[in-house]
Amino acid sequence: MSFAIDSRKSGDVMTFDLSGRLVHGEDAASLREKIKSAVAGGEKKILLNMKDVSYIDSSGLGTLVGSLGTVQGGEGQMKLVNLSTMVHDVIRITKLHMVFEVFDNEEDAVRSFA
Repeated sequence: MSFAIDSRKSGDVMTFDLSGRLVHGEDAASLREKIKSAVAGGEKKILLNMKDVSYIDSSGLGTLVGSLGTVQGGEGQMKLVNLSTMVHDVIRITKLHMVFEVFDNEEDAVRSFA
């Protein structure tokens, strides 16, 4: 399955719906560029919906961490929601759950930005 990114706004929260495999190469680079562009456009509240991400490698994790730095550099916040079991396990094993705010449902995640 190829990697896809769809974006939508819910109030002042920009949500990126991700699907497929977030791995080294164009996939990771495209996510990084979309987030960088959103921040440059003034977005301060970024939510990554990872429900349909089936796999993430170290490059994908690096993209998440680098993107968090980009968002925070723009005085914004970036949070994760709906992690698949595999992605959840990787986030916990790498201790990135201590870096990212992670939510089980989108409603709670959006509300947390308030």
